[in-house]
Amino acid sequence: MPTSRPDHHHDPHSEPKIEKHALLFGLISVFLCGIGFSIIAPVVPFLVQPYVSDPGQQALMVTLLTAAYAACVFCAAPVLGALSDKYGRRPLLLLCLLGSAAGYFIFGLGGALWVLFAGRIIEGITGGSISTIFAYFADILPPEQRTKYFGWVSAVVGAGTIIGPALGGLLAKFGYSVPMYFGAAVTLVNVGYGFFYMPETLEKQKRLKEISWLRLNPFSQLANLLSMKNLNRLLVSAFLLWIPNGSLQAILSQFTVDNFSWKPVIIGLMFSIMGLQDILSQGFIMPKLLQRYSDRQIALLGMVSEIAGYALFALSALFAFYPLFIAGMFIFGFGDSVFGPSFNGMLSKSAAAGEQGRVQGGSQSIQALARMIGPLIGGQLYVSLGPAAPAWMGTILIAAAIPVLYKMNRAGTLS
Repeated sequence: MPTSRPDHHHDPHSEPKIEKHALLFGLISVFLCGIGFSIIAPVVPFLVQPYVSDPGQQALMVTLLTAAYAACVFCAAPVLGALSDKYGRRPLLLLCLLGSAAGYFIFGLGGALWVLFAGRIIEGITGGSISTIFAYFADILPPEQRTKYFGWVSAVVGAGTIIGPALGGLLAKFGYSVPMYFGAAVTLVNVGYGFFYMPETLEKQKRLKEISWLRLNPFSQLANLLSMKNLNRLLVSAFLLWIPNGSLQAILSQFTVDNFSWKPVIIGLMFSIMGLQDILSQGFIMPKLLQRYSDRQIALLGMVSEIAGYALFALSALFAFYPLFIAGMFIFGFGDSVFGPSFNGMLSKSAAAGEQGRVQGGSQSIQALARMIGPLIGGQLYVSLGPAAPAWMGTILIAAAIPVLYKMNRAGTLS
């Protein structure tokens, strides 16, 4: 009888303790992921410039670097996730962070174009670690607290993407390679912190015994996802939107250099303003829109806004008039910030509870694939048809995506 006393006095409403160092290490890691992807944005054209004799080819090389990074993330994410299920989160995350540091350092070192590609490829392969980081958080957080802390994770990533470009632009004043060396140094500090304080979060008895080829193949995830009929139209419409988005992300810095002769500091601030606008839109505008409109209506509003933004980008290139570009950034940024949450809402409502993980993971794979294809097409259009061409591609592809999404309710998948 005495053995039951502790259970009797235990407060069922008390929150389970979360390992402080484990949580802090995880949050620092996702913050660095946000910074890492964005710190490079303002300086890529300037790092590529010395190795390209034909100025027309510079935009193509910038987009190829982005595509190479996205391709590596696409291929590596399922592999890293499966390896962490088999060998544990700790060794994989520390290895990935070391790889990221090496990637930054090599890219900053430069010396030849192939060295820049090597840096981005190494960083891309280890950049797929975001799936391992989310698995790590799922390990350390009790189920009832995951939603709250995943909100923190999103906010921390957002903060990283705001700080990254501004920091990259400011550090570039001391040399275009300095943002890369800074990224490497900060990542190594996190490796040291993780080495001493990060616990292993996946118990041995819960680990994967064998890894099947299917688990390692990103294309099998896509095939499985596209076989779900109620998701076809939604994913096709999003894919058509993500292709020009990937192109825009890759070409934006080069676009501002070629058309407005902007320097890294201005480019960095522009990217940061977009990130800040994203947080403001989701914090203040989205709740109001959700009170009045359905997810599908909000997504369509976002798509129309993006079309208007792309049209203004194209016009700013034709007239070499930067106020049109800035207006386009704000309109496009609004569209992008409301499309994302409404799309994820529709995605989650279109799948059964037991399929959420597969659907969300597959959606990330499709997005990575689009961000790989987009820069390749956008770079070719930029070189062959001029700086306005990728923006016109955006208006055409999203205009084609709108009827695909709009007709979804006829299939009865969405109201």
